[in-house]
Amino acid sequence: MTAPEGEVTKSPGAILDGGSGPEGRGAGTEPRNETINRQSLEAQAADLLRRQILRGQLRAGERLLETPIADRFALSRGTIRAALRRLIEEGLVCHVPYTGYQVVDFSDHDLWELYTLRGALESLATRLAALRIDEHGIRQLRAAFAQLLAAAQAQDHEGADRLDRELHKLIIRLSGHERLLQHYVRVENQFRVYIALSNREVDAREICESHRELVESICAGDADRAEKLARANIVPPERIPKRGV
Repeated sequence: MTAPEGEVTKSPGAILDGGSGPEGRGAGTEPRNETINRQSLEAQAADLLRRQILRGQLRAGERLLETPIADRFALSRGTIRAALRRLIEEGLVCHVPYTGYQVVDFSDHDLWELYTLRGALESLATRLAALRIDEHGIRQLRAAFAQLLAAAQAQDHEGADRLDRELHKLIIRLSGHERLLQHYVRVENQFRVYIALSNREVDAREICESHRELVESICAGDADRAEKLARANIVPPERIPKRGV
């Protein structure tokens, strides 16, 4: 199968980590099906751009030019365009007439919407999780918190951010409310930006300690207190430092 014009065929790993192509594969590794590789290029490009946005390497309002990105990743402009469209659907990128693609710059109203929506979804999920928690759920929740605690004590800010998100998503799952989870997933990456902005100037240990009581309230089945703490743990938009994702 011939690669699209302008696209250099590489292994998926080479795009994400800048590593070598097939020669970097371990002995005995079978080359992947070319069609599968091609289909995954768009997803991998989207993953890399998403990470750069969430880490602040691509800042709010920054233009995303197809050709330089395609040259950097050794991919076609069509593949990059498809990746950018994925990120538009996730609310991380927008397309401005006569300008092109750029990283979304959340307005004060956008942040208010994310704050109130996250508060509504997570407080309901937390209440439901506390009402239905069982021994297996308690073990899962405490294990997730222990990982967050370890990252915080090691001052691993990026790891703490990731484990913070994973803890919140676990609580959503423990609610047993599939439709709530589906709605949460639709805006999850925008919540990730909100969390990253909220945590940017906060000590990782402070992030961790703010969740200890929440976790214990859920494990104790105290739905009223857990719901209240879930809302209190979300930083309001007026306390978010000057932006620049």
